[in-house]
Amino acid sequence: MNKRPIVAMILAYLVPGAGHFYLGYRARAAVFFALVVILFTLGLAIDGSLYTLMDSLNTGALLKLLASLGSIGAGLIYFIAAAMGPHGDVRSITFEYGTTFTLTAGLMNLLLVLDCFDLAVGRKE
Repeated sequence: MNKRPIVAMILAYLVPGAGHFYLGYRARAAVFFALVVILFTLGLAIDGSLYTLMDSLNTGALLKLLASLGSIGAGLIYFIAAAMGPHGDVRSITFEYGTTFTLTAGLMNLLLVLDCFDLAVGRKE
């Protein structure tokens, strides 16, 4: 395998849409960037929480571990948000929605990484 798919996948993981931008799909890149970033920040704005790897490892809950891996899929924005400290207020009426939004943004970005791979190897146009 040549380096082009690997570079596209790494870029797509780190910054949503960057892999598509690298491959020349500028409009898709802008839409995907906006989709993932808006969904993630909206989730945090409505009192959502982040699933963190350390919390899931400490509790030993398998589903929480899978949710943590999904949330980490958001790339750099996840790590920036996690570094900013704890998020979410479990007493908020929108807590579950916000947490689901952040998880969905991470899972969407992971799907976009796979889409970059398909585009880079020519399986898709």
